[in-house]
Amino acid sequence: MQTTDTNLLTPLNLVSPPAARTSGSIAVVWDKPEASGDVGCYRVYVNDVIHGICTAADYTVTGLAPAQEYKVHVCAVTAAGKVSPPSNLIMVSTKLEGELFNITGFGAVEGGEVLNTAAIQAAIDACTPGGTVYVPAGTFLSGAIFLKSNMTLLIEKGGVLLGSPQPADYPLMTYRWEGREQLCYASLVNTQDCAGGERLEHITIAGGGTIDANGTALFKAEMAEKKGFRGRAVCLRSADYVYLKDITVRQSPAWCVHLIYCNKVTANNVSIYTKNDEHGRRYADVFNGDGLNPDSSSEIYIFNSMIASQDDCIAIKSGRDEEGRAVGIPSENIRITNCRFKSGFGVAVGSEMSGGVRNVRVSDCTFEDVYSIGTVKAPRGRGAVIENIVYEDCTLRNYSLEHEDCQWFRGAVNIDQFYSHKEYDPDRAEEVTEGTGIIRNITFRNIVLDTHAGNAVFMAGLPEQPLQNIVLENVSAIGKYGLKAYNIEGLIMNNVSVLSRLDEAYQFHNTN
Repeated sequence: MQTTDTNLLTPLNLVSPPAARTSGSIAVVWDKPEASGDVGCYRVYVNDVIHGICTAADYTVTGLAPAQEYKVHVCAVTAAGKVSPPSNLIMVSTKLEGELFNITGFGAVEGGEVLNTAAIQAAIDACTPGGTVYVPAGTFLSGAIFLKSNMTLLIEKGGVLLGSPQPADYPLMTYRWEGREQLCYASLVNTQDCAGGERLEHITIAGGGTIDANGTALFKAEMAEKKGFRGRAVCLRSADYVYLKDITVRQSPAWCVHLIYCNKVTANNVSIYTKNDEHGRRYADVFNGDGLNPDSSSEIYIFNSMIASQDDCIAIKSGRDEEGRAVGIPSENIRITNCRFKSGFGVAVGSEMSGGVRNVRVSDCTFEDVYSIGTVKAPRGRGAVIENIVYEDCTLRNYSLEHEDCQWFRGAVNIDQFYSHKEYDPDRAEEVTEGTGIIRNITFRNIVLDTHAGNAVFMAGLPEQPLQNIVLENVSAIGKYGLKAYNIEGLIMNNVSVLSRLDEAYQFHNTN
């Protein structure tokens, strides 16, 4: 029955995420109303006039003038046409329209044969504050380029920034890989190093074009040369107010988009392909193909995006073991909404999480032939705390039999402190040390899943440090196997239905 109280239909907490604006657009997001089940659509108003309607809790307002302030609010509308009271009102300004620096004016040549690294970097170096480095339609071959503060890299629709297949075009640098500062090849798109601990700010990558890291060829070459660990397609470090908008990033030699020590980042309408291209053709011989990894980064908004991954679709990280604990920078305040995941292993927290991870929300996402909706993983040795993680209003359908339960992934809902251990004894306790991780306050709510690959739900804490306060609420799941729970203090299950095709539906061990 629909609510009769229109106040319960009011959209909540309308904001424009950090950096989510250009000279002609503003993105806004909000939380669904209390009676969200009655909502048919939302109306978005700009200066009290309807700009458009949508069904998701995000919207990009386009067609705006540069350097202008706009008033935005949102109303919900039921299927019967009942309109809610307005959300909170926000005032948001578009950016100034800066100078344009077309890379062809600096000698770049399209066609994918001529190396354009120097020309593109010259355009970046010449770019004035607030300006745009413009990559037109066509394929432009390049090695590593380095972005700076207060600039936009705009790749036009039909434009491709194609990575060179030669390791020599990617200088060796020291930056984080798998939780430790290590010697790595530069990525295709990087941020500049800053002296004296300074940070970069206000960097936008946009335009509807493609960043193709040429990972199949580059993976083989970097692995053969072995002077450093593989680079990424995009690696942004120590930057604030970053906006990724309307771009496709594909074929990285390792993780695709890596955000290290970044704050106030928005990804809107980003498509990432690390397993197959857009037409389903497999990238050969690439592994560690994560999609987008926030690493010791905070205030992250990811919405209206698609990731088809060879590994974790999104992996939230914060350093590894003693080094990660010494750095001590958590990943926190991360919102992932209205995203589609088409292959890979869902939204993961860990396993390199030694700086801590907290306050993560994943909602209104779909997972198609993806192994897991969410994996929270913190094996012995990592230390730190993972807490306040919510997955809600998500659906998973996995009919793929490419993978099955193993030490790397054990369920469609997966909380695993024995991650990476093929064999484990849930009763063998070890000494609690600074390397003993804590996982607590994890919620899976309003989840529907069907997996043919493995466990519907797998939750395993350590006997010396059980999982704490785990909530399953309104979960309907069917799997090859059912629900398994080990070493949990405070498991709450409300309206949970789990069916197993091959074993018992529910198995509990040392769980209360």
